[in-house]
Amino acid sequence: MDKIITIDNLTKKYKETLAIDDLSLEIEKGKVVGLLGPNGSGKSTLLKLIVGLLKKDSGKILIDGKSPGIETKSMISYLPDSYYLYEKLTVRETIDMYGDFYKDFDKNQSDKLLDYLSIPRDKMTKDLSKGLRERLLISLNLSRDADIFIMDEPVDGVDPVAKQAVIDMIIEKMAKNKTFIITTHQIGDLENLFEDIIFLDKGKVLMHKDAIAIREENKMEISDYYKEVYGLL
Repeated sequence: MDKIITIDNLTKKYKETLAIDDLSLEIEKGKVVGLLGPNGSGKSTLLKLIVGLLKKDSGKILIDGKSPGIETKSMISYLPDSYYLYEKLTVRETIDMYGDFYKDFDKNQSDKLLDYLSIPRDKMTKDLSKGLRERLLISLNLSRDADIFIMDEPVDGVDPVAKQAVIDMIIEKMAKNKTFIITTHQIGDLENLFEDIIFLDKGKVLMHKDAIAIREENKMEISDYYKEVYGLL
């Protein structure tokens, strides 16, 4: 299959801390990839490097053959692990802003998700509850028709309705050959979606393997194997 992301000898430091350590990997187009590891393993840093929010110290990242930049940002829909809403806008104005900014933003899809997730359109984003803010961010991310969806902890701490919306939309977009890279500590909620698994530790790839192969070889679910790999049993 075609490789949509190629990373070679990637290194990133925060002062004296080595966050990504000579990391290399390839991700195939159309795959749903679980990027897993404990806190501090480098997951969020790696995602930000792919998106182009951080500058690498050395190595190479190619997104569909291009280095991270303006062109690749239009290919990627990114859901970070922290809030990034404009608090002076209403939900409706936020949706309109996304529609103006992203050519691939699907207003009809957004409207469906707003209704499904019971998000009030005329409320200021700063006045939304924590749960509704999370729902809005998820709806914004999944309403784009991007080639790559990068989701940092999309179901951690969210309510069951929002969690099901994430799962349903990923399944829908899998049929359109979209690529997903997802980090989560709630592995049991999403592991049946994962086609490939990448285990990170201290900025290095411990393992990159087909999810079915992991289950068959180890006779256990991904969530249990994760605990075994990282000594959490």
